Amino acid sequence: MKIVISLKQHVGAPCEAIVKAGEEVKKGQLIAIPQGLGANLHASMHGVVEEITEEAIIILPHDEQPHEYIQINETDNKLEAIREAGIVGAGGAGFPTHVKLKVDLQGGYVIANGAECEPVLAHNLKLMEEQPEVIVRGLKYIKEITNASKGYIAIKEKHKKAVAALKRACSIEKDIEVKFLPDMYPSGDERVIVREILGVELEPGKLPMEAKAVIQNVETLKHIVNAIELRKPYITKDLTVAGRVKDAKKGRVFLDVPLGEPVGKYIDLCGGYVKPYGDITLGGPFTGGPGREDSPVTKTLGGILVAMPFPQETRKIGILACECGAQEERLRVIAKAMGAEVVAEEKCKRMVEVNGRYRCDKPGVCPGQAEKVLKMKKKGIQVLLTGTCGD
Repeated sequence: MKIVISLKQHVGAPCEAIVKAGEEVKKGQLIAIPQGLGANLHASMHGVVEEITEEAIIILPHDEQPHEYIQINETDNKLEAIREAGIVGAGGAGFPTHVKLKVDLQGGYVIANGAECEPVLAHNLKLMEEQPEVIVRGLKYIKEITNASKGYIAIKEKHKKAVAALKRACSIEKDIEVKFLPDMYPSGDERVIVREILGVELEPGKLPMEAKAVIQNVETLKHIVNAIELRKPYITKDLTVAGRVKDAKKGRVFLDVPLGEPVGKYIDLCGGYVKPYGDITLGGPFTGGPGREDSPVTKTLGGILVAMPFPQETRKIGILACECGAQEERLRVIAKAMGAEVVAEEKCKRMVEVNGRYRCDKPGVCPGQAEKVLKMKKKGIQVLLTGTCGD
């Protein structure tokens, strides 16, 4: 097995390797640095660098893997510890956390995103159930860093075990409390969280800072705690395996998986495939993308999902893209896997263009789409493919 550390695991430009082929590296060692906006990359295992490509650093791991790791530089500056550790958002696009937290909220709000928004995924739930005190400590750290006065943990009320654990963990914290999100998709969207938790409706394209708020995924908070308290770099990831897999049909969680390991290893650890099976999806059902058994675990990977074989479709298809749910690229991948001919495409009528990108003007509130469907029907569609938001 080889460890493949992708050089682009964050928003911004790819990192630049600072090690060479043939060099021995230790777990936790800094091996690549950002070129502009980005985040440090560290070796997730002890081993030897086999090759460096434009996309990745490939490491042959040693048979023996001690638990010890190279710690980040000691510092009293919590934001600097987060930067050194290479922390990025674990639940989204991978925005560098040290950049996101370099703000003065002037008494605003920090919010832990525990929505576990994508269907099937369950690793954030397990973290909240088993280590709720870590979430609270992480919130306290970012509350201090950003000069916020209040912290909230946003979670769906139906996740009763996690809710109870979190309420116990923050019962002695006067400035941190649990608040509920609606049971709908995408309740984990930052604008939805601001709307539901703070009562502020952000316009498309606006960030939570407009409401004097910063939002962090709960797993990201865990990595922040690890960096500050243990001087541990971001070298492991929590993830869920589910779908057409023998021992994980309803989902199986793996915590602290070394970055760079192949996703096929975790399919094998779940007993292998249930036949028949289709594509591997990396991420959630709505926003994930196609993967392979040798695809590496990255800082932003949340799910390894094995699908049913896609039904083959000979009729003409129309696709209706949703900014909150399945967007055009995702729907085209699915249509291609179905062998379908796409003859028309439309966007949800809530989608508006902001700075060259389409965004939803009210996430989670799905309107009727009859007008869009009828428009595509005139172009000859016989089947509609869509993935929209809602409860």
